[in-house]
Amino acid sequence: MRIRSIEARAIRLPRDIAGATGRAGSPTQLAAGPSNYRWSQVFPCLYSTDFETAVVRITTTDGLEGWGEAQAPLAPEVACTIIDRLLTPVLLNQEFEATAESIAWWWERMYSAMRVRGQTGGFMLDAISGVDIALWDLAGKSARKPVSQMLAESPRAAIPAYYSGLPAANRADAARSAAGEGFTLFKLFYDTPTPSGFFAAMDGLPPARYAVDALWRHTPESALEFGRELDARGAVWFEAPLAPENPEAHGELAAAIETPVAIGESYRTRYEMAPFFAARAVEVLQPDLGRCGITEGMRLAGEAHSRGIPVVPHLSIAFGPQIAAALHFAAAAPGCNLAEYNASVLETANRFLETPLRMDGPAYRVPEGPGLGITCSI
Repeated sequence: MRIRSIEARAIRLPRDIAGATGRAGSPTQLAAGPSNYRWSQVFPCLYSTDFETAVVRITTTDGLEGWGEAQAPLAPEVACTIIDRLLTPVLLNQEFEATAESIAWWWERMYSAMRVRGQTGGFMLDAISGVDIALWDLAGKSARKPVSQMLAESPRAAIPAYYSGLPAANRADAARSAAGEGFTLFKLFYDTPTPSGFFAAMDGLPPARYAVDALWRHTPESALEFGRELDARGAVWFEAPLAPENPEAHGELAAAIETPVAIGESYRTRYEMAPFFAARAVEVLQPDLGRCGITEGMRLAGEAHSRGIPVVPHLSIAFGPQIAAALHFAAAAPGCNLAEYNASVLETANRFLETPLRMDGPAYRVPEGPGLGITCSI
């Protein structure tokens, strides 16, 4: 079969930013301003007041339809333009064999299109990942198998989840409610001006297991002090502690504290992750499927597994294709027994799926239909 068409669509949905604060895509209070893109009040990063993503649909001459999604919490039009202007000419009217080997070949082809021009990360890889996920959806539909069964001989049918994104307004009540649903692990964002304020707020939460996402805020010195406090509290992991460009500092921190250092969402390829693996800076790998795609995600998971490093996919702002891809990945990837869950994100995604993605208590059910097992209604 041949690729007949590739469509990329930027999605932007208004949301209640006050209610979303503390959750995926808006982990901290945002500064006031006229734009929909606003600075965090506690560290230098832009966030959108809207729910933004980029959805991809590929159709074939056989009438199959594959859905994909690029992680695009800001400016989804950029990933869509890359798909329209750069990736569509690579794939359009080309023969597609619908196998893992074929998809890997096309990943390399897309990556090579701009590598000599310096586009080996960022928006370019986000766009490639959206197309990659759609190709896997097509391959599974062609083979009449779920993607997870194409990735592994005996994939898991359910993936335990940890609760991410407790709302800032009523964090303790939300944690108690989620605990009543069976969740035992929660991720907290370091969203206060000072560490003392964060740990005071943490003391007010119900007893549970907690991981902490530091949002790249620390210096090496402050990360060490913060990490030792996490050690004393038995934290499950210390996520994104330092500036994402510094593998050596991450490695030094990992060697100095007991709490595992968790990174991965900022990096799209094995090439970007190589210096972090070399520095022994990765103790929990968190690939984001909307940034690395299924093909490169499985390569990263294989590298982590060979080093005895657990894998926990990162899930931020996402629609159905990206969430489904993360679940199939988690079901098949070696060393993966956990996935991130954000209630508001899943609720929004399910509004645009013909068959909603399901939770069974504190665990995801992996979609059972062919391909990703979803159909978008957008």
